[in-house]
Amino acid sequence: MDTGYLKQSVGTVFFAKATKRFLFLLRGETSFENTWAFVGGKVEPGESILQALNRETIEETGLSRNTLKLIPIEKFTNNKKGFEYHTFVSIVDAEFIPQLNTEHKGYAWTTIEGWPKPLHPGVFNTFQAEEIQTKIATITDLFGEVVQGT
Repeated sequence: MDTGYLKQSVGTVFFAKATKRFLFLLRGETSFENTWAFVGGKVEPGESILQALNRETIEETGLSRNTLKLIPIEKFTNNKKGFEYHTFVSIVDAEFIPQLNTEHKGYAWTTIEGWPKPLHPGVFNTFQAEEIQTKIATITDLFGEVVQGT
């Protein structure tokens, strides 16, 4: 294996300011079928991480350029497998109905404490890290604007 080259992937969890809830997608007939995950996928040759994230967001949710802020929360590297995964939180004003592609068969907007189960193993591992929990709590506090009646 060429250790000088890492395969890169990217993912984001959407956070709706109006409801303080996060978007999870239910994986379809792909690896880890019937687990809840983030929007994301592989970085294609010639793409930057942000270009890949934008492409995956459009492909998997139909959403284009409505993100108010993009916050990196983790860069996971597995040198043995030559793999790198970049995780972000995408802040949006309000929840939206994603236009799912064939990779997913459902979606849920939930609080971070009430995430759907079972989570994709990578998402589960991310949420177990104390540093990530702190970042998510900070994002929720800073950007959440719960609207009365929601």
